[in-house]
Amino acid sequence: MNKRDSVPKRDRILDAAEELFAEHGYDGVTLRRIATSAGVDVALANYHFGKKLDLFQAVFNRRAELLNGARREALHACQQSAGAKGPSVEQIIEAFLRPLELAQETGDEGWRHYLALIAYINNSPYWGPRMMSSLFDALVQEFIEALKTALPKASEADIYWCYHNLSGALTLTLANTGRIDKLSRGQCHSADFQAAYDHMIPFTAAGFRKICGQ
Repeated sequence: MNKRDSVPKRDRILDAAEELFAEHGYDGVTLRRIATSAGVDVALANYHFGKKLDLFQAVFNRRAELLNGARREALHACQQSAGAKGPSVEQIIEAFLRPLELAQETGDEGWRHYLALIAYINNSPYWGPRMMSSLFDALVQEFIEALKTALPKASEADIYWCYHNLSGALTLTLANTGRIDKLSRGQCHSADFQAAYDHMIPFTAAGFRKICGQ
């Protein structure tokens, strides 16, 4: 028995769908192709998940709770360690981002596929409004509230615009397109997640401070 055969078929379908949706998007993948990649009959994929749209949603939902839990825990930890003065902008942004880096660096390719799928959905004017809010808005609002405390002079609109720019940089990092590899002629690598977040955290924190009057 090979390693894949030891994985329950339902999970194999989810794993295959996660990878294919991340690489090709929703419209670029058929349910039959997913079933073939998972090594199962398409009827079994239908049995477990129904339509392709239902499978797409199941893939998107599967890791969200773990990811949200890790980020929420990181935020609460930095708030507790900061005491009454509260965490800095850098600490809040680091709590928001580092759990993603750690997920990408686990060696579990599923996490890389899942985060690339989030990038695809977040960057889509069709899928973004339909799928991101239900799973991630509550968590994002917790971080927004923490940023309001750290930036008391800021208007809410400025904080949301700054978050918008942070989300854009994060989306490109999650997508791992290799674009920076070519632009930098090999000096930078999109798969070097530690370097990506090491630069993103101070860069975006400085942007928040500049825009938000600190």
